[in-house]
Amino acid sequence: MKIVDIFKKKKTILTCEVGPPKGYRMDDIIEKIFCLKSFIDAFNITDFQGSTMRMSSPFASYILKKNGFEVIMQLTTRDRNRIVLQGDLLGAFSLGIENVLALTGDPPGVGDHPDAKPVFDIDSIELIRVIKRLNSGYDMVGKKLNEKTDFCIGCATNPCVENIDDEFRKLERKISAGAEFIQTQAVYDVERFSRFIERFRRNFGKFPILAGIVFIKSVKMANYMNENIPGIFVPEYLIKEVSKFDSKNVEERKKETAKIMERIVIELKGSSIDGFHFMPLGWYESVKYLFESLREKKVF
Repeated sequence: MKIVDIFKKKKTILTCEVGPPKGYRMDDIIEKIFCLKSFIDAFNITDFQGSTMRMSSPFASYILKKNGFEVIMQLTTRDRNRIVLQGDLLGAFSLGIENVLALTGDPPGVGDHPDAKPVFDIDSIELIRVIKRLNSGYDMVGKKLNEKTDFCIGCATNPCVENIDDEFRKLERKISAGAEFIQTQAVYDVERFSRFIERFRRNFGKFPILAGIVFIKSVKMANYMNENIPGIFVPEYLIKEVSKFDSKNVEERKKETAKIMERIVIELKGSSIDGFHFMPLGWYESVKYLFESLREKKVF
């Protein structure tokens, strides 16, 4: 099902990020996310996240789709030129994949193959235009396809960057190019996000948007995001809370970080967003703990 159709049916939709394996079997991941299937509306499959080599998103998306999971396939322009991007999109649609999140991607230097050559033939805005073009029955250079695709197109935004005017200019270009829904980068500063969403609604009306929730796994992770990822700022009070359980066993940490994310979700729930995109970085149990607690409190 297309994500835009789910937006029309539900007041609040939930998606969850899934990282493909560094191997060719998806069994372990399917087992871990099966418990989320009853409340997660779609699973968002990363495409070489962090420029790390693993199974590519189109293949992982197909395997999950075949096993009964609704999927959003991420596609980055970092690794593919315009010919391959179009070919991968045609192949994905032939396998029943209907939702695509168009991304530029992280530079290869941050990943596990730092000597890899980047492609970046086109950027995410141009990729959105390409997908829109395929949906109309033509390739990027105007040649007619045998059959047209019918993708639902998503894009990303960073609501807490310093240069918010530039971010809104990018958003306007993405929506004009054909994006149909938006998911945000991680949100920890609720006050700043509230200002963003107010302006977003003034500019774009009821356009569907999901707030990104990245689960903080450790103090080290929080500090890394603050130092290396523009637009993400984990407040000091949250880092102090994480430090209280940083030395506990993994299962306890999964439960504790779910409690922290729960407070953020409840605060954001009052803003005019359409749902949440959970990014647990492999801690799928934390998503389960979070949802169970929110359901008990009748937040969802």
